[in-house]
Amino acid sequence: MTIVTHILATTLGVQAMQLHGREAALAYAFGVGVDVDHAIKAPYYLKHVGLRDRRGYYWRSSLQEPVALLWIIPLALLLHSIVPVLFFAIHAAMDYSVRFEKMPLYPYSRWVTRGWLTGIPDKVKEGVLVAALVVLNALIWWSRRHV
Repeated sequence: MTIVTHILATTLGVQAMQLHGREAALAYAFGVGVDVDHAIKAPYYLKHVGLRDRRGYYWRSSLQEPVALLWIIPLALLLHSIVPVLFFAIHAAMDYSVRFEKMPLYPYSRWVTRGWLTGIPDKVKEGVLVAALVVLNALIWWSRRHV
């Protein structure tokens, strides 16, 4: 999924759970911030592909694969907050709905999967999810202002 979709989903979760301060920051860090690995991998992309758009290029690292729960869960316990686990799980679930290759246990295993919902075009999934998230965010925002 795109960064826009992750921001919308995280914003919806923050609004729905009425998170503020540290908890909201954790939500955005684990719901959106884990995509920082794309910036880290950008030089490798430019070196190998250049400025062309190459769909399916493996932008991910173990930072946004399910194996990251091995450090996210202990961190959440240390912080006494379920927010990192919850928002990371939402991020990962959204990413696993698109068809690009994923390596859930990287670097411990080279097993590759395409995730789920592979029969539905990615642009359709993204469009439907963005539309639903915009509507739900607007509904929550409106309901809080008019109660």
